Amino acid sequence: MSSEPVTKETETPGADPAGPVRRSGESGGPGVAEPAGGRVRDAGRAVRAEWTKLRTVQSTAWLLLAVTGCVLVVGCVAMWSVSTDACASPTACDEDTAKLSLFGVYLGQLAVVVLAALAMTTEYDNGVIRTTLAANPRRGVVLAAKAFVMVAVVLGTSALGVLGSLLASRQILPANGFTTANGYPPLSLADEPTLRAAGGTVLYLGLIALLSLGVGAALRDTAGTLTTVLTLLYVVPAISTFIHNQVWQERIQKLSPMTAGLAVQATRRLDSLPIGPWAGLGVLAAYAGGAMVVGAAALLLRDA
Repeated sequence: MSSEPVTKETETPGADPAGPVRRSGESGGPGVAEPAGGRVRDAGRAVRAEWTKLRTVQSTAWLLLAVTGCVLVVGCVAMWSVSTDACASPTACDEDTAKLSLFGVYLGQLAVVVLAALAMTTEYDNGVIRTTLAANPRRGVVLAAKAFVMVAVVLGTSALGVLGSLLASRQILPANGFTTANGYPPLSLADEPTLRAAGGTVLYLGLIALLSLGVGAALRDTAGTLTTVLTLLYVVPAISTFIHNQVWQERIQKLSPMTAGLAVQATRRLDSLPIGPWAGLGVLAAYAGGAMVVGAAALLLRDA
């Protein structure tokens, strides 16, 4: 009598004993390349897991509200504080109204830094990172999923604040003398410089999130991550104000992630900037990319 072949269950070397057991012949076994569909499913599960963790933390909602609120409210305060009455004539102000309306990003980025830092370092503080890596041993996938979820959430939230500021500018600025007759047409996304300033501000905050996430993965400490990122953003540009040498002052401004990155907001007097709008955003992207590479290396090479 013929009998059906018996397939023995074998554990994948290094796998969590409490985790799922692979059977011989399944994808991912020794010497068997896993199909692309399996990798996609793993990535999808990792993204869903990171989204679940992020949205179930109470502080997330408050920090995201702070991002939108700071960008909108501080932008409105900045616009209310400026008037053509302080200029020799309304047409002589030469105020960059687009940059003025987006001034709230200087404070809104604080909430982004805290949110991204906590998303990474809290798992080390409470030991949840071990559970995360046991469920998905592919550490690179875990970090990529965290980055994807964080950037998506920050981009969506900051876009609301930026759009709200532009809408508010159409009411506040004309009341302060910044009218079409005085050379200040209403801010509109149909205008290329304004679109670049608005879109660049949203991208700026997304890159700040990546920078903070990468530093958090490398340092694994909340206080250390916040200190490092905030020093880069605020202390480095402040140092340039104490340097009287114009050449070195411009060099620091070009290399400072905040000063360089926010050059993308400028819509007037671009020739006076230490660095061009997109080139400046590229400097910030280099910081964010470098931080993510270092963070990924730390996650891959060190124990959880």
